[in-house]
Amino acid sequence: MSLRASLPFLARNEGVWEGYYRYYDPSGNKIDEHKSRLICRIIDDRDYHQTNVYRWSDGQKETRDFPAEVAGTRLVFTNEITGWAEAVDLDEHKRTMMLHWTRNGEPDLYLYEMIQLSDDGEARARVWQWFKNDRLLQRTIIDERRVSTDWAAYESLDPGYDDIRD
Repeated sequence: MSLRASLPFLARNEGVWEGYYRYYDPSGNKIDEHKSRLICRIIDDRDYHQTNVYRWSDGQKETRDFPAEVAGTRLVFTNEITGWAEAVDLDEHKRTMMLHWTRNGEPDLYLYEMIQLSDDGEARARVWQWFKNDRLLQRTIIDERRVSTDWAAYESLDPGYDDIRD
């Protein structure tokens, strides 16, 4: 099965993205901010693997990996998160994907994420809404720009993911 054919919206997101994650409490107060790089890989047109690299202004760095499987028109995560991602068919412009996921070990916490991709494929905006015990806990706003469509070449230039730009 062709991942690109099953999930064309996801295929349009393949590559390397850089931006900022900004976290807000339910009252709208910023509680955290950091730079990010996401490497979104489609491997052999059948496997998806995403690596997220976060870097804070104090030098702290965190890297997380999210392999996923294709199930029909959904991407399914069964690793440190459990959930799904699927394009929103109601969006006639084909700009939107929704995700739902929980973190393993935190059954009372769940998130919904909405991703918007620009028509030219060079900018993304994402929003996470975090719920704990069915109450809004916080929101994450993510603004990104694509820095490369060729994740393999980009990754070979910076295998440690150390040069996140401003």
